[in-house]
Amino acid sequence: MSTSLLERITIEPGKCGGRPCIRGLRLRVMDILDLLSHGASHAEILQDHPELQEDDIRAALAWAAAQASHRVLVAA
Repeated sequence: MSTSLLERITIEPGKCGGRPCIRGLRLRVMDILDLLSHGASHAEILQDHPELQEDDIRAALAWAAAQASHRVLVAA
């Protein structure tokens, strides 16, 4: 996973409830993920949100993948 992609994700107290956003914009990572999960293409998202870049969408996906990647502890 590219750390440069993850650098596009910002978390600021007082902005969007402290939720992860794209490059300090008031566009949450979960907004991008929600659009993708409902079938929006990258091109559609970029057209609807001209402030975004292709790498912002990739960063949202990379962030989600990183969140899903955690250790599972199993009792022995």
